[in-house]
Amino acid sequence: MTLSLTDIRALPKVLLHDHLDGGLRPQTMLELSDEIGWTPRLPSTDLAELQAWFTRGAETKDLLQYLATFEHTLAVMQTEAAIERVAAEAAFDLGVDGVRYAEVRFAPELHQGGGLGLEAVVEAVQAGFRRGSQEAALVGHPITVNTIICAMRTEQRSLEIAQLAVRMRTNDPRVVAFDLAGAETGWPPSLHIEALEHIRRHQMHLTIHASEPPDLELITDALALGAERIGHGVRLLADMTDIDFMTGEATMGPVARYILERQIPLELAPTCNVQIGAVESISQHAIGPFLRAGFRVNVNTDNRLMSNVSVSSEVHVVADAFSLTRAEVGRIALNGIDASFGDWSERQAIRAEIERAYS
Repeated sequence: MTLSLTDIRALPKVLLHDHLDGGLRPQTMLELSDEIGWTPRLPSTDLAELQAWFTRGAETKDLLQYLATFEHTLAVMQTEAAIERVAAEAAFDLGVDGVRYAEVRFAPELHQGGGLGLEAVVEAVQAGFRRGSQEAALVGHPITVNTIICAMRTEQRSLEIAQLAVRMRTNDPRVVAFDLAGAETGWPPSLHIEALEHIRRHQMHLTIHASEPPDLELITDALALGAERIGHGVRLLADMTDIDFMTGEATMGPVARYILERQIPLELAPTCNVQIGAVESISQHAIGPFLRAGFRVNVNTDNRLMSNVSVSSEVHVVADAFSLTRAEVGRIALNGIDASFGDWSERQAIRAEIERAYS
């Protein structure tokens, strides 16, 4: 019998792909907007209508239009106090949802509209994660939150941001990785070779978004440039034929075989992938066949506000669509912790917790 949403919420989960500026609480959006005079520009001041507006933006099947919704979330995240609040709430909300380990990402360059320096932005985020994690633990929901720093692939600051990521890791080991985010089509990772070389040269972990058309080029480019994980990667289905979505049996092309054989993790976000039109439905999503074929996949939220999801709800819809067993849901969590970029001993302790919980 498929696990219920209540069951899944009580079990430990792992989150590897979540954007800080895509996870605000609607109430926080309203309160921070009031503080800076942004409220007249919001599409609604009714909480339910505001949530519905963000979700409609996610369902346009137009990634650029989807990304435009971030105008509002970023507008209210331009001070240290606001950034820290959003980060603290993110850590707390994930913790009470049963997430035991999370990596949350953000692009510091998008938070400088009020004059903040890059270091100040990162420090505010880290302070928020620490506070939110402590508050979650106090109510019985321990969570470990680590940080991925993103550079925007449509801009020309990637080397500067890569250097920032390496510097911040020196002072705070919870800064664990670097990513290229934003619009992908026409902006391949190879445009940012210098930044990626800097990250590799300093032995920092690297994940790269690679999920847009036209075909597999963004995935192969990311792999060639050293990506340890692939952000989304749902388009890998294009390298598979004769797919049985329930059993995972398929004929694989060279890219799919490479990723499977080397167990390169895929950070899949099913609801988001459906909303932007990458796949037709959850039942036609790659995560079911990938999981059963042995790929290292895990379930992610991408943007909790826009998609109106939680980690638990995402795991539940996937488990329901593919009739996953408790052991298979546990495998998703284990895949996540095994693919994570955190401290080795900490990861092993969390892995043991997950194994006990799903046994």
